[in-house]
Amino acid sequence: NDSWRHIREELSVFSCETYRGYVRENKDFVPYFRSATPEQELGKLPLGSRPAKRRPTGGVESLRANPWIFAWPQTRLMRPAWLGAGTALQKVVEDGKQSELEAMCRDWPFFSTRLGMLEMVFSKADLWLADYYDQRLVAKTLWPLGKELRDLLEEDIKVVLAIANDSHLMADLPWIAESIQLRNVYTDPLNVLQAELLYRSRLTEEQGKSPDPRVEQALMVTIAGVAAGMRNTG
Repeated sequence: NDSWRHIREELSVFSCETYRGYVRENKDFVPYFRSATPEQELGKLPLGSRPAKRRPTGGVESLRANPWIFAWPQTRLMRPAWLGAGTALQKVVEDGKQSELEAMCRDWPFFSTRLGMLEMVFSKADLWLADYYDQRLVAKTLWPLGKELRDLLEEDIKVVLAIANDSHLMADLPWIAESIQLRNVYTDPLNVLQAELLYRSRLTEEQGKSPDPRVEQALMVTIAGVAAGMRNTG
């Protein structure tokens, strides 16, 4: 269907523009990422043979792919998987093509699978926990960016549900939804604990004190536990 392929290309362009607008053009983005996530601490994990950063003081281009993808699910914002997608869908809806998007979701396996993957990621996200990380770890000057990203995630969920004609996420895969919900029960407390441990670890470093090995070990356990619960990394 030429019309569907054209819409797919539109979505690709719109989503790419949004993604790059945040990641490369927003001056607050890298400082926010490095303070809100455990990206700085991932190098302490006994994993891999290369440093987590190419240049410790560089921008987003200095990061290796694994830490970039690994860090975001830790805060339950799941940002790399969805940023730009919902904005692109909303733009096409505003252009009067919602019925075509609904038909694509219904009759084109490629498109419906992509939306299904978004729903899975949305099901693992948690706006309250993402906000908690900000409150505990991020400078107040960067809070507006965190809120903007959370609001964007909330709007993205709404537009995907509207296109799929569903009242809740993962409606067509209830067994997967239940599995995610069950894991979230155990992962949520690890997230709260991790944010506190990150705060203590960074405060100790700022004060010029030696790291507390108990805090550092507990922090590594929470990182591994959240990764196992999310099943998107690690």
